[in-house]
Amino acid sequence: MFSCAAGLLLPEAICRRGTTDLIITLIGTVLIAATIASLSEKTGFTHNGYLQSIIICIGGAFLLYFMHVLLGRMFGFRFWSSGMNAVIASIGALVIVPTHWRK
Repeated sequence: MFSCAAGLLLPEAICRRGTTDLIITLIGTVLIAATIASLSEKTGFTHNGYLQSIIICIGGAFLLYFMHVLLGRMFGFRFWSSGMNAVIASIGALVIVPTHWRK
């Protein structure tokens, strides 16, 4: 019940596709989030600054990525594809986080 190709003791549902797929998906999620943040600053959608927007987008993308891993790999429930998750999480984080702290 607990085995993995990398030698980690994880449930088989997580290791079904292998740990390299998870790492590649995580790297792609970070790149998509950084691209969304840069484009939102360049087009004037947000006025947070480039670094702040990138941090906000990557944080939102990480949150939805780990929800995707937890729900998708362990329980079989999926939202969308990994790339669509990154885009939606990045835009959602850019809308929610800065407006939450404005006066």
